[in-house]
Amino acid sequence: MKKYVFPTITIVCLMIGFLIGNAVSNKVNAQRYYIQNGQLFHQQESKIDQVLNLIQAGYVDPINVDSIMEEVTKEVIKRLDPHSAYIPKEDLEMVNSELSASFSGIGIQFSIQNDTVQVVSVISCGPCEGMGVLAGDKIVMVNDSNFTGKAITNEKVMHALRGPKGTEVKIGVMRSGSDEVYDFTITRGDIPVHSVDAKFIIEAKGQKIGFVRVNRFGENTYDEFIAALASLKGQGANAYIVDLRENSGGYMDQAIKMANEFLSRGDMIVYSEGRAYPRYEAKANGSGRFQREKFVVLIDNFSASASEIFAGAMQDNDRATIIGRRSFGKGLVQQQIPFADGSAMRLTVARYYTPSGRCIQKPYKLGEQEDYAQDLLDRYESGEFFSADSVHFADSTVYYTKQGRKVMGGGGIMPDVFVGRDTTLYTPYFNIVSNRAYTYQFAYQYTNKHRAELSKYKDWQSLEKHLLKANWVPEFVAFAKEKGVEPNPEQLAKSKPLLVRLVNAYIVRNILNDEGFFPLFERDDDIVKEAVEQLTSGSAN
Repeated sequence: MKKYVFPTITIVCLMIGFLIGNAVSNKVNAQRYYIQNGQLFHQQESKIDQVLNLIQAGYVDPINVDSIMEEVTKEVIKRLDPHSAYIPKEDLEMVNSELSASFSGIGIQFSIQNDTVQVVSVISCGPCEGMGVLAGDKIVMVNDSNFTGKAITNEKVMHALRGPKGTEVKIGVMRSGSDEVYDFTITRGDIPVHSVDAKFIIEAKGQKIGFVRVNRFGENTYDEFIAALASLKGQGANAYIVDLRENSGGYMDQAIKMANEFLSRGDMIVYSEGRAYPRYEAKANGSGRFQREKFVVLIDNFSASASEIFAGAMQDNDRATIIGRRSFGKGLVQQQIPFADGSAMRLTVARYYTPSGRCIQKPYKLGEQEDYAQDLLDRYESGEFFSADSVHFADSTVYYTKQGRKVMGGGGIMPDVFVGRDTTLYTPYFNIVSNRAYTYQFAYQYTNKHRAELSKYKDWQSLEKHLLKANWVPEFVAFAKEKGVEPNPEQLAKSKPLLVRLVNAYIVRNILNDEGFFPLFERDDDIVKEAVEQLTSGSAN
C-alpha cells in the first residue's frame, strides 16, 4: 500500500490546488466583468497591468513595483510628442509655481557664483525685508547645514528656501569684509511672480511710445499687462511696443484676453481642436480698450505657444506689425492631469490654429525629442537668425490674412519685418567673457564694492551717467585676465560699446531691478530701433 501513498497525496494536492486556483480564478474573472444597461461585459486587463501583476506575484526577489511603474510611465510619455511630459511629485509644485501668481519663500533674488549663493536683491515687501538680510550677502548655511560647494544648483536653492507659507527656514550669511556668519530665521511668505518685468516710455520724433515686456503667460498676466498699458497711457503714450521675445508661453486664456483688447468684435483670435478634443473658438467680444491704438509686437526664436497665439492673431487680423525673427513653432495644446500620488502628466490633446487657419507647430517625430531640441541650433547654423532668405517652412501651404497678405504655417510665426542678428560688435574676446558670465560676475562684484555710492541714484539715467564717468573697463580687463582671458586691445576696442552697455545694465539691475535694466539694455537694440522707426514713420499697421 505504501507505494500508492505518494501518488495519492500528489493527486489530492493537485485537486485541492485546482479547486483553490479555480476559485481564485473565478474571483479574479468576476472582477474583470461588469454590467452596463443590463448586459455583461468583459474588462480586459492591459498587457502592462498583466506584466506588473505577474512581477509582483511571482518574481524571484522582492520588487518595488511602484518604482518600476514610475519608469514605465516616463518611458511611455517620452514616446509621444516633445511637449507631452510626466512631472514627478517632487517637481510638480515648482513647475506649477512658474505660472502661478505667487509662491511661498523668503523673498530674495539670488545668483550662484564661485559655488556660493549670493543675494542679488531683497524683494520689496517680502519676508526678508526688514529682517537684516542685505543685497551682496552670501548664504553659506541653511538650517544649520553647510550650503556651499559644486553640488549647489538653482533647483537645490529653491527647494531649500521655498516652502509652505508660515514655515520657518534658518539661513547663515557672510558679508564682505567680515568672517562672521550672521544667522537669520525667516518665516516664509507669499512672493509675487510678475509677468510684466518692464514698462517704460521711449521718446522719439516727438512721440511717446509705451514699451511693455511680457516674460510669461501666467495667472495674472492679463491684469498686469492692462495695468502697464494704462500706466503708460497716463504718461502720454499714443503707441505701444509689446515685447514677447524669449516668452515661451503659458496659459492660453491670458493670451486670448490680451488679444481681445486690440481686436474688433467678432475677430477670430484662435481656434483649437484634436481627435478627442472638440473644436474651440475664441473671438473678440468688442470690449477692448486699445482697439484704435497703433502698436507692434516683437518676437524671436524663443517666443512660443501663447506668445505665438497673440502674435498670430495680430498678424492674421492685420492689426499689428510683427517685428523680429521667426518664432519657435509650438502649436500644441497640453492638458495637465493629476495622479493620486501627487505627480501629474501634461498630455497634448489638440492643435491650435491662427485665424487664417495656420497651425504653426514645427515638424516633429514621435519619441525623437533630441532632434526636436536641436532644431534651434540647426536654424542658427543655417543662417536663419541673420537672413530672412534662410528661413524655410515645412508646410508650403499659403494662408491669407484678413487683408489678403500671404502668410505661412508649419513652423512658427514669420515676422512682417525681419531683423537679423547684428554681430558686428561681437568678437572672440567678447564672446568668451560673456559666455562664461564674466560680465555678470564683474557687475555683481563692482556693485558690492560700490553699493553705498551707487544706491544714491534713484533712476537709471543718472546711474548710467555715473557709470560712464567711472570708466571701469580697465578694471574689467584685469578681472577677466585673472579668470584666464588674455586682453586683446583690438577686439576690446571693437566690442567696447556692447560690453559697456551690457555691464552697465547688469549694475543698474543690481541697484534698481528690472525696471532699470530694460530701458538701458533695450535702448540700442536693433529690433527695438526698428519698432520705433515703424511707429514713428507711420509704416506700422
